[in-house]
Amino acid sequence: MTHSLAEGKPEYRILVDRERASRLGLSVGQVAGTVQTATKGRVATRLRQSGEEVDIRVRFQEKDRQTVDDIRSIPIKNPAGQNVLLTQVADIRLGTGPIQISRENQMRRISVMANIAGRDLGSVVRDVQKRLGRVQRELPPGYTLEFGGEFKEMQEAFLIIAGAFALATLLVYMVMASQFESFLHPFVIMFTIPLAAIGIAAGLLISGKPVSLAILIGVVILAGIAVNNGIVMIDYINQLRRKGLDPREAIVEGSVTRLRPVLITALTTILGMMPMAFSTSAGAELRSPLAVAVAGGLTATTLLTLFVVPIIYSLVNKVRFAEAKAGR
Repeated sequence: MTHSLAEGKPEYRILVDRERASRLGLSVGQVAGTVQTATKGRVATRLRQSGEEVDIRVRFQEKDRQTVDDIRSIPIKNPAGQNVLLTQVADIRLGTGPIQISRENQMRRISVMANIAGRDLGSVVRDVQKRLGRVQRELPPGYTLEFGGEFKEMQEAFLIIAGAFALATLLVYMVMASQFESFLHPFVIMFTIPLAAIGIAAGLLISGKPVSLAILIGVVILAGIAVNNGIVMIDYINQLRRKGLDPREAIVEGSVTRLRPVLITALTTILGMMPMAFSTSAGAELRSPLAVAVAGGLTATTLLTLFVVPIIYSLVNKVRFAEAKAGR
């Protein structure tokens, strides 16, 4: 771990004793202004020559400002007209100053940088925030703590992925609405997307992988894959109902008939993701979490679609199975 002030350059610091200066009739501003004029100089006027202006800077001669003792002996005139030496109202100490001053949004910034190993970025930042909680509350006015670097980039990426997921979900819904010529049936199928979260959580728990950008990309992919099983099932149920079959029988027969195609379609995708999920070659840190998210999410949606989608379909279409059993 390092910080932006780790390397510095030697400098002399002039620390004004306010009490001593006040007794001698001087303010901190007067002391600072006199020292600055004596060492760096001050523009007194400008010389105009041949249409050009040249600053005329007034300051001590070089021989009178070469050493620290020369600086200590700088005379400062107080309101009473007396000359007070700098050493009488200030202490000069050797210290270390920054090589460069970094600013962000017109505010000075000090950066603390570190690398992590063996842990995910999110958990490390949470631990750091927890330890710095008390420090942050006790910071004086004008001081703040912010987390940047990869953590800031990750937060921005999460927002972008969230927008992409919302857009993907909307586009999938629009396509299904045009296909089914209904706003309700696509809504029923869309219930499979939240179900994928169960499988993703289980996959991450089993594999021990943290939530990362690759996982979120897998979630976006699932928005288009997870609905396939529901589309196959609902479309066949609608076909049976158009043929005049009773809604209750259509739901049962459609679910049973489409069970095999749904399982085969899902298994081919899940098994195809297995080599990528268990890969340890170069680039596996990106491919493996993505495959785990897709495989885990698709497994959960496939199993739950066989039960949840028919139930939601029957509720939306007000199909009651209890009445059928009572009639029998």
